[in-house]
Formats: sequence, C-alpha cells, structure tokens
Amino acid sequence: MSSLAITTDTYKLFPSPRNVHRVVFEHEVFVPYPYALIDLPSMHLKGRYSLFAACRLSDMKQGQLVTFENEADVATFNAKFVPD
Repeated sequence: MSSLAITTDTYKLFPSPRNVHRVVFEHEVFVPYPYALIDLPSMHLKGRYSLFAACRLSDMKQGQLVTFENEADVATFNAKFVPD
C-alpha cells in the first residue's frame, strides 16, 4: 500500500478524502484545531482549495492546513472560519 502522506519543507500532510482537488496550492492557512469541522463548500470561495490534516514539522503541532488557489480566498476563509 502506498503512503498517502505528502511531506513538504514545512508540513506532513494527509489529504481529506472529501477533497475535489488533491493539490497543495500556493496560499495556505494553518488551523491549529485538528478536530474542527471545516466546511469549505459553504464558504463559497472563488478558486480551488484543498484541506489536509497536518503536522507542522517545526514544532510538531497537529492541526489542519487549508490551501487556496486564489489569494483572496484566504481572507474569506479567515473571516468565515470559527472553530467549534
């Protein structure tokens, strides 16, 4: 069985099975809530996006990484995301 993890210089990532796009896009937001429900489709973002379970390698902090194709979607996400 092949590994599903993606390792970058900053994170070890595990793609969400609900991702339409399994791409690590240029613009990203690390959310330090590993179990928070993040409903990206309900945010009506303009570009493509992906969600990953993430481990930040610098301090081994667990969380989620949301990546965006469109830089403006970062501001939309930050305005709409409220951890549960």
